Amino acid sequence: MMGRTIRAGNLTDKYTTRNPIYRFMMGRFFRAVDDLLLPAMPDIAKVCEIGCGEGYLTAHLARLGFASIAACDVSAEIIEVARGANSAPGVTYHVQSVYNTGDAEAADLIVCCEVLEHLEDPDAALEKLHEAAGKYCLFSVPREPLFRILNMARGKYLRSLGNTPGHIQHWSSRAFLGFISSRFRIIAVRYPIPWTVALCEPR
Repeated sequence: MMGRTIRAGNLTDKYTTRNPIYRFMMGRFFRAVDDLLLPAMPDIAKVCEIGCGEGYLTAHLARLGFASIAACDVSAEIIEVARGANSAPGVTYHVQSVYNTGDAEAADLIVCCEVLEHLEDPDAALEKLHEAAGKYCLFSVPREPLFRILNMARGKYLRSLGNTPGHIQHWSSRAFLGFISSRFRIIAVRYPIPWTVALCEPR
């Protein structure tokens, strides 16, 4: 790993919060993921999720019907949380960095959601994901500056102008799609507030 230590896990527990606004936004996020992945499911036998955090998206993918999911994160502590909180049939968790894709090379679908904004060298990570990519990659990042504006609207991280701790890359939807287009062909995009979610295939 290079430079600063990547913040692992979710700073705010957005997946289990009772806050109705958060729950509404997360519902839209999951519906966007479903909308992008369901048409591709017949072509996907194995999924690898890079940067799974506590495994909430992993568990959602299992409920969606993916039978084989290898999920990884850079933090051994977070992986133990995921194993305890979000175990499911067909899901395995292990420690692995985004810069060392490993098992991803055997996957039909690589999922890399809410990861690239934490990296000092997202270009190197994107190259590794491109090298490992099988049929599809699913990406998501916060949509800026909207993400920071919404943080400030709820009184969070005001001293850093709404920037969530650990976010060191900031993309608008247009900039992010341009970034991933250097190595991937974009199949479809969804824009659930405040994220950009894209299903791609390697060029």
